[in-house]
Amino acid sequence: MGAIQTVGIAGTGLIGAGWAARLLIRGYDVIAYDVSPAAETRLRAAIAVAWPSMARLLGKVGKPGTLTFTTDLAEMAAKADFVHEAAPEREELKIKLFRDIDAVARPDVIIASSSSGFLPTRLQSECRHPERVIIGHPFNPVYLLPLVETVPGEKTSMDVMDRAGAYLEAIGMHVLRLKREIDGYICDRLQEALWREALHILNKDIGTTGDIDDAIVYSAGMRWAFMGSFLTYHVAGGPGGMRDFIKQFDPTLELPWTDLAFPKWNDALEKRLVEGCEVQAEGRTVAQLEAKRNDILVDMMKLFRQHGVASGKVLAREEKKALETFRRWQPGDDVSQPLHLWDGEVITAWLDYNGHMTDAAYLYAFGDGLDAFFRYMGDDEAYRATGNTFYTVETHLNYYQELKLGERFRIETQVVGCDPKRMHLFHRMFHADTDVLVATNEIMQVHVFQGEEVKTVPMSDTIYTPLSTIWAEHQKLEKPTQQGSVMQVRRK
Repeated sequence: MGAIQTVGIAGTGLIGAGWAARLLIRGYDVIAYDVSPAAETRLRAAIAVAWPSMARLLGKVGKPGTLTFTTDLAEMAAKADFVHEAAPEREELKIKLFRDIDAVARPDVIIASSSSGFLPTRLQSECRHPERVIIGHPFNPVYLLPLVETVPGEKTSMDVMDRAGAYLEAIGMHVLRLKREIDGYICDRLQEALWREALHILNKDIGTTGDIDDAIVYSAGMRWAFMGSFLTYHVAGGPGGMRDFIKQFDPTLELPWTDLAFPKWNDALEKRLVEGCEVQAEGRTVAQLEAKRNDILVDMMKLFRQHGVASGKVLAREEKKALETFRRWQPGDDVSQPLHLWDGEVITAWLDYNGHMTDAAYLYAFGDGLDAFFRYMGDDEAYRATGNTFYTVETHLNYYQELKLGERFRIETQVVGCDPKRMHLFHRMFHADTDVLVATNEIMQVHVFQGEEVKTVPMSDTIYTPLSTIWAEHQKLEKPTQQGSVMQVRRK
């Protein structure tokens, strides 16, 4: 099987559009199929909604992939290197789709259903190549949430499961590989149990929909987001972990704490459900709620990345892979002007109470620009692993314009001085759209070796050669007017 570059999507609703957005921003070409020509407009609109949150999550991205649309299923199947089926949740429809895609697609092309609960054995039942059919069940919004459940059918090849897993990880997913098929898989069975119990509580009029959601949002949900049920209870057991937890809490679960049987549907239950959710929305549209949800998910994933837990580990893994291909200095590079090495965007976590980028966030942004300059010179993980690194000894910030949520900026770096042990840099931040100067950062770095004691040492030639080459050109530039400025209140 060759490299996967063109991915087919059968069905362009909520899930299909989510797959398309996730793939396009990562440079994959997408050929999307739908029976209705009007679906193309809705698909492109959904991708446009998804794009800003993905860009905030991933930071600087490369050239996006190309999206094409067709109403010809055979055309999609013939051109795809991997196919995501995302048609409406009707088993007979999916079985027919798999049969028709299987008849045209190359034998090595994997066909993955986004079904929420159907058995893959049923979906592959009319295929000539059933071994390449799997479940690849994602979660909404597909373009942000990383979990995908892969489920084999009775005739699915384990090689196909392996190859599908490798591809899904490459597009930023966390693969949950089931050992064998079961209706509803894992996550939806858990969600269904909680949903049924929530409906029982609502049906008994114990609390409102808001009360029930708050019970998750303000307690268990925060733990579940990075620990799950089992690890949460393991910790609750104290020093003995799960063993002591079982001793403290009867594992037979005979207490009348749940009513898992689904309550009989009735008008009163439906009324409480609908009206309760409308009260929770507080007049906000679904689009407004979706935008707020996306902002929160992005911030959560970036926060979790800092702590090395849950979905943050997936993001860190993807960012690490991107850094491996980061631009590096090469002899002959044109370094006659300040270097444009970093682009960023204001995220929710950077906002102050006025809705603008907070003072400290500028330092974070300039830090990203500094990291980009380090990597350009060759100061990366491998270099730091030798014990060599740079320490900041002084930094000055000047603010000129405010930035708001979602506004993009670029950082340009000018070398204003260096010797074998020090480098003196001047960063300028510009608004990406208006080119207005937003802020500047002057910084002095010393090169150190971190052994038994930290001491200042000369840089290696691999670092000093590009730095001194840049400095030889940048010293011809005009000195920044803010360089060396001193803060003071002048006396009359």
